[in-house]
Amino acid sequence: MMPTSQLTNSDAVAIEIGGMVITLRSPDIEFRELLENRYAGFTKSSSDLQFEFDIDLLDNDSFHRAEALRADEDVHVKLQGSQWLMQRGDFRAEWEPKAGRGRIRQSRNPYAIDSVLRIVHTLILAKQGGFLVHAASAIRGGRAFLFAGVSGAGKTTISRLAPPDATLLTDEISYVRREGDEYVACGTPFAGELAKLGENVSAPLHTLFLLEQGPENRIERVTQPEAIRLLLRNVLFFAEDAELVNLVFRSACEFVERVPVHRLTFVPDERVWEMIG
Repeated sequence: MMPTSQLTNSDAVAIEIGGMVITLRSPDIEFRELLENRYAGFTKSSSDLQFEFDIDLLDNDSFHRAEALRADEDVHVKLQGSQWLMQRGDFRAEWEPKAGRGRIRQSRNPYAIDSVLRIVHTLILAKQGGFLVHAASAIRGGRAFLFAGVSGAGKTTISRLAPPDATLLTDEISYVRREGDEYVACGTPFAGELAKLGENVSAPLHTLFLLEQGPENRIERVTQPEAIRLLLRNVLFFAEDAELVNLVFRSACEFVERVPVHRLTFVPDERVWEMIG
């Protein structure tokens, strides 16, 4: 059973992403300040919490040696009983969704928290029909646009070229939430090469563009099977759980049935946004 926290609201930093509030508790003032700076624009009153994690900062030499040896280790996420267990070289965590509580043991590296937050949000979204995806996203004219692609496809470039009237949600990892038969794109603090947090706002999702850089600006519709395949290629999901994997696949299929998907070939020039909207 998850132990009851001995920490108070004054020890907490509450982070809201996609309308979901996760509170992180630590008695370490410097670490809390680091979190507040890292997630500036995404912090909320801790009284709004939906889930909470106690953080144990591990500074011992053996942990750092293990962290150095396993810095490139893949993330492992599995369900054991009622708890999700998550592990990588720089963190170990457990989370019990029904209790709304968890514990993270990690180094002082704030990017370990980034990973835990992404994992937790993917688990929540999988049951709600949404997902995190390797994609830039922006709002223009009250509508959100996704720009998905693997590393080097142009997510950062298309973000850098965005006109002044576009609001950047992220240049790296987009948050897609389902609301009835529609989808909403939400800003995230998960930045890519721009090293700039997205705006903590949201808008109805209008189009998903699959990015390719080429000799000219061109938009082409893609078939549903290809759209599903390429979307799944970019969806973030870490859990070793067949049921949730099936839910993510179903979510991708339902998404492309409701949201237009196009291939966007472009040259690195701001005129590409004249085609987008």
